[in-house]
Amino acid sequence: MKYTLYLLVVLLIPLNVHAEEGSSTVENITQFTNLIRWSGVFFSVFIMAGTWLLIKFISSMVESFGSQFAQYRMLMQKMQSFLQFFIYMTAGLIVFMLSFRINDHILALIGGTLAVSVGFALKDLAASFIAGMTVMIDRPFQVGDRVTFEGNYGDIITIGLRSVRMRTLSDDIITIPNNKFLNEVTVSGNYGALDMQVVIPFYIGLNEDIVLARNLIQEAASSSRYIHLPKPVVVLVKQVITDNYLAIQLTCKAYVVDTGYEKLFETDITLRVMEQFKTNGIKPPQIAISNS
Repeated sequence: MKYTLYLLVVLLIPLNVHAEEGSSTVENITQFTNLIRWSGVFFSVFIMAGTWLLIKFISSMVESFGSQFAQYRMLMQKMQSFLQFFIYMTAGLIVFMLSFRINDHILALIGGTLAVSVGFALKDLAASFIAGMTVMIDRPFQVGDRVTFEGNYGDIITIGLRSVRMRTLSDDIITIPNNKFLNEVTVSGNYGALDMQVVIPFYIGLNEDIVLARNLIQEAASSSRYIHLPKPVVVLVKQVITDNYLAIQLTCKAYVVDTGYEKLFETDITLRVMEQFKTNGIKPPQIAISNS
């Protein structure tokens, strides 16, 4: 009889432990569900849908007005970026306040979740979020800027909470995490301005009329339909020496009226200069042929 009672005790102890663990799990789930406002969750769905529609409406309005009033396009894109950032933050806070009953338990839960997330799975996302705030405040570039980053060249179209989107000149959309901009060099061609300097090199032989060539380039750039005349047109001259040829390099530095016309501006000037060089008999440098 004594051994029988001992065996029953040994068998019942694990069952009691499992029962206590099960009841503890059920209790935790019950406490968590009590923290949720289900009516608030229902309204939060509409708030998120409304936020998405509002962002789409603002984007379409900025795009429409930007195409009609080019001189205000950069300003509207900057305002759009800040407004979207504010809308996302406000909508997220409202959804959180509506969906949960704020008390010591939920605050402790949030604090623990954030600590684990930052430390492990979401550390890159948190870094991108903080970097996004840094980009918004420090402004190494702005929405609408034409920038060069890690070999990519194009226009900044969106500065978000997690990433920056760039549209290249081949119309590709590149998404770059915000934390990339903290350690890499970013080159902005216009930095918030609508106009931008364009650099176009030309090469002629050493025996050609350098002054005439310089004047032809100056005239071609100044008469282009894409030129931004309030800023000067400069043509720099220097001698270039390589293994294969000697040449005179004439570098045209002129400002395009709108960054969107950069390549059209460059093409227009190049065609004009090449035509004038041909008319005036100005020849390109002769490349020396190696006897070996």
